[in-house]
Amino acid sequence: VTRCVNNYGPNQYPEKLIPVVIKKALSGERIPVYGDGSNVRDWIHACDHCEALWNVLKCASSGSVFNIAGRNEISNLELVKKLCRMCDADESLIEFVTDRPGHDFRYPLAWEKIRQLGWYPKYTFERGMKETISWYQNNVGWWRPIKMGAFQQYYQKQYSS
Repeated sequence: VTRCVNNYGPNQYPEKLIPVVIKKALSGERIPVYGDGSNVRDWIHACDHCEALWNVLKCASSGSVFNIAGRNEISNLELVKKLCRMCDADESLIEFVTDRPGHDFRYPLAWEKIRQLGWYPKYTFERGMKETISWYQNNVGWWRPIKMGAFQQYYQKQYSS
């Protein structure tokens, strides 16, 4: 059994926080931040998560439980500001919106057990974010139709009958 923190990386569905911020920052649109942005999340690059899963499959005994963390805890507001800087967008695009009911403030994971298997994340947060921003800049043709609703229309047509 594994439990993981928030994943990010290229090709992530564009409704998630990091892709939303990147797309809006690159487009000069308002960037919504829930509440005051003080909610804290730990982030892991999807490739690091996959390597951790592979490590658990190869090395762990049946019935074991492992937490997989990225060691990249940051508040949502700090994350959005960092992404704005990396996308050369003005922080004035940040717009505070009503927080979701029951929104967790923080949910850290202790990851010492998986380190005993020899696994450590390889991606630094900076490297992973640069790669992710670059991917979204170079793949507008993938995410723009999703943002415009084409995917939802296709999905409804295929699965509503």
